[in-house]
Amino acid sequence: MKRTINSLIMAGTVVLSACQTQKSDTGEIIGKSSPKIENGIMTPEVMMSLGRVGGVELSPDKQKILYGVTYVSIPENKSNRELFVMNIDGSDRKQITRTPKSEQNAVWIQNGAKIAFLSTESGSSQLWVMNADGSQRVQISNQENGIDGFVISPDETKIVFFSNIKYGQRASDLYPDLPKATGRVIDDLMYKHWDEWVESIPHPFVADFNGKDEIKNISDIMEGEPYEAPMKPFGGTDDFAWTPDSKNIVYTSRKKQGKEYSLSTNSDIYIYNIESKDARNLTEGMMGYDTNPRISPDGHYMAWMSMERDGYESDKNRLFILDLQSGEKRYLTDEFDYSLDQLVWAENSKDIYFLSVVQGTEQIFKINIESKKIDQITNGDFDYASISPVNDETLIALRHSISKPDEIYSIKMSTKEVSELSFENKDILDQLTMGKVEGRWIGTTDNKKMLTWIIYPPHFDPNKKYPTLLYCQGGPQSPVSQFWSYRWNLQLMAANGYVIVAPNRRGLYGFGQEWLEQISGDYGGQNMKDYFSAIDTMKKESFVDEDRLGAVGASYGGFSIYWLAGHHEKRFKAFIAHAGIFNLEQQYVETEEMWFANWDLGGAYWEKDNAIAQRSYANSPHKFIDKWDTPILVTHGEHDYRILASQGMAAFNAAVLRGVPAEMVVFPDETHWISQPQNAILWQRVFFRWLDHWLKSEENK
Repeated sequence: MKRTINSLIMAGTVVLSACQTQKSDTGEIIGKSSPKIENGIMTPEVMMSLGRVGGVELSPDKQKILYGVTYVSIPENKSNRELFVMNIDGSDRKQITRTPKSEQNAVWIQNGAKIAFLSTESGSSQLWVMNADGSQRVQISNQENGIDGFVISPDETKIVFFSNIKYGQRASDLYPDLPKATGRVIDDLMYKHWDEWVESIPHPFVADFNGKDEIKNISDIMEGEPYEAPMKPFGGTDDFAWTPDSKNIVYTSRKKQGKEYSLSTNSDIYIYNIESKDARNLTEGMMGYDTNPRISPDGHYMAWMSMERDGYESDKNRLFILDLQSGEKRYLTDEFDYSLDQLVWAENSKDIYFLSVVQGTEQIFKINIESKKIDQITNGDFDYASISPVNDETLIALRHSISKPDEIYSIKMSTKEVSELSFENKDILDQLTMGKVEGRWIGTTDNKKMLTWIIYPPHFDPNKKYPTLLYCQGGPQSPVSQFWSYRWNLQLMAANGYVIVAPNRRGLYGFGQEWLEQISGDYGGQNMKDYFSAIDTMKKESFVDEDRLGAVGASYGGFSIYWLAGHHEKRFKAFIAHAGIFNLEQQYVETEEMWFANWDLGGAYWEKDNAIAQRSYANSPHKFIDKWDTPILVTHGEHDYRILASQGMAAFNAAVLRGVPAEMVVFPDETHWISQPQNAILWQRVFFRWLDHWLKSEENK
């Protein structure tokens, strides 16, 4: 069976590499793939051939949709993003770019006659403008450090963009006679963050813009401030907004550095006046994350998302509005027990659309700012990922599920009718047989109900017994919703002949604040009992082979695997942990965002009188290595500065010294994620080779 699967994988690679690149005068163009899938089973190579749709922008007259699609080439080991335009009903779909360099951050300008975008065509990421049909591309910026994102003012006379500036000192600054010295001289925290050594930070710049000539009169609106805007590591254009009169820029920043930055999540929203060059804090005294500022179309209000508590990055994301004239703040979602994601004003300036994960799926909601009445616009076993209002009746949105990547949809709000528009991946998906996805409510040890997604193998036969995988989510506060992943793809796991059990254990969004918060200070506690409840319930099913159970996970999911390895009492026959925490004490002094460790672990391990912290460290997986007896695969990226690769190496070394069958894959050029195409394929091949050996081979049953 293994030889057959590997043969199909290699054949698929040949087909994909033969048809997804084209020659141009400026280099190879990576484009759409058209694989032929004879058996209907998804492989890693087939999954990588899917176009990745995003960046939806409605034209000013709301008659056209601009969007991007990213294509991946495994042989070239890189990706390329192209731009498309179609009518609001999905008709007349046209590809308007066809270049070797990706087009990013594309927006309509000049009433839909032109498009502004970012491209690295000239060697660095710069601002370009072209006609709406893709013709007559013109570069209109030449920033030394490039441009990473931009927002154009409503009157299209100004632009705010962000670009990196130097942060801190180099060895050569301290000792100019040592220009080739590479040592970093460090005297404070936050010298590394997620996937980088912090030697530059983003700053916002404002400039004159007319859509045809090079931008002029560029000035840093945070000149001399050693702070980020947008906020790393995930901030972007959503951290900025213009007032409708084009006179003010609203931006988000956490104005802290060093140790103070590492301990606090207290960001604020500032309003910067273009003429006076003064900035004013609009959220002074609000102590958690304040993000995603959105000005109402009439300019009267600012809406934003706000967390209440400093240091808690997974606190409830609340919806606030600020009356920009009176200064009055109002909390609109106090009766809504879920967090928000994304905000979009309706044209009437009276309603706000937002996304929220509720009961295991991410849906679109609308709230009236006067009555605070909330209406759920969408439903079903899908996740919505963007919102673009056309009018009072129609929305355009991205949507995905466990069984389908993002596509663009039209939503009729009065009838709840949803229609697909983009069909980017229809030709590939039509050739695939996806496994059935089922939501089950499973009882927990404390008499609660837990939504667990079950994904069955394609062509499932209830009379057979299948090896089964427990999927352990990371975060730890990331929802197990109807997510689509290009690495932890549950359908791909099922396509390899496994039943997948994916619980929404304690600590996940979508089931109220109490369910979410329970995990903090209780690593190794109730959430692990939830995992056991899920797998113990499912192994009673006649189609689950309880002698062939495995468990897999990344980040906190990797911690979960290491913890389960010392507590599972021979339930499982194989484990896989990626980027997991093995030693909590080691993690506390190795990680970078100390607010996270302090909140979720309860504090430092040397605080002997801190009962919550001491309970956390007593549950560190490394303290139960004497109980390890089950084969384990460890993977990690060496550029992961969130959870250092030393954690994975320590776990692997301990397993080998214990005599436990173990294997490790270390990626010297990857981060917390595996992003390069060939590394991603390698990861998938090793992943399934390991599971197949320990869960499918008769010798290991």
